[in-house]
Amino acid sequence: MLFMASKNQTGRKGRQPVSFSGPFNSTGTTPSTHTPGDVMSMSALPRSGSSSKPVMTFGVDITSTLTSPSNQLWNDKDLVQVDMDVCQGFKFTEVNYVRASTSKVVCCHFSSDGKLLASGGHDKKAVLWYADTLKPKASLEEHSFVIADVRFSPSMARLATSSFDKTVKLWDADNPGYSLRTFTGHSAGVTSLDFHPNKEDLICSCAVDGEIRYWSIINGNCARVFKGGTTQVRFQPHLGRYLAAAAENVVSILDAETQTCQHLLKGHTGTIYYICWDPSGELLASVSKDSVRVWTLRSGSEGECLHELSCNGNVFYSCVFHPTYSTLLVIGCYQTSHLCCCI
Repeated sequence: MLFMASKNQTGRKGRQPVSFSGPFNSTGTTPSTHTPGDVMSMSALPRSGSSSKPVMTFGVDITSTLTSPSNQLWNDKDLVQVDMDVCQGFKFTEVNYVRASTSKVVCCHFSSDGKLLASGGHDKKAVLWYADTLKPKASLEEHSFVIADVRFSPSMARLATSSFDKTVKLWDADNPGYSLRTFTGHSAGVTSLDFHPNKEDLICSCAVDGEIRYWSIINGNCARVFKGGTTQVRFQPHLGRYLAAAAENVVSILDAETQTCQHLLKGHTGTIYYICWDPSGELLASVSKDSVRVWTLRSGSEGECLHELSCNGNVFYSCVFHPTYSTLLVIGCYQTSHLCCCI
């Protein structure tokens, strides 16, 4: 059964506990030994107004496929045509599935126009797919170790990949035959990266040793080095005022300009595997294997935990906010996919 975490009708703010148990219109596979590098990232979905049909990709600890836990891509048509009552039991409709690799796929991301999908993983290569046909556009094969993250620029035809080979590579999405630039300097595997939403010259990366680096896309130089993130970094959408950085069981909200810590989001008891912003940049979700927390960065209540979702007999690993209905959060698990309301 799925329970909805919703805003108190009286307007009172506070943490709303929610628990999940049982499957949610999905099938699963038997969990295997897991490391954070085995997690497939939930996609950033195409924005409203895009010519592409909105789809959601799911997957955790999946061998050989870019898929949901049942090896599928899912259409969110059934989600957006209803009246936002998550207790009514949405179902995900299968769109298609694609054989992405002979190894585990651990990350994926849609381009901002929704026309391309990028995936990467244990086979040390990233693949670009046409989102409408799921046919491959190109294979990016310059990394020498596992690709941990892949991200498209929100404003340019560029994408970047980070790898446990300690490098970040920049690619032209239109002509991806070879990388445009390789960023070197990390002394440990690079677990995550992100483009700044407004500054086209700025890309950020973090490594397993906690080091975060700012890079200039134009000249390839490292602009800044500081500590704070081991598993994932994500800039606040649109404004880019904040950088969220996850390390162990804490999310640091850093000033993107000064790198000073504005908030420490504490409450998880286990390692945080995934973080994601809602489209407005006012909410942030963080995922550990046994809980999901939704935090607010709204003025006057910055850093407050609005919702805490715990699981019963399941394992959380990833999440994504719907791009149009930003109060809807989809959570990827080993054996199920969950939808909840996070108003």
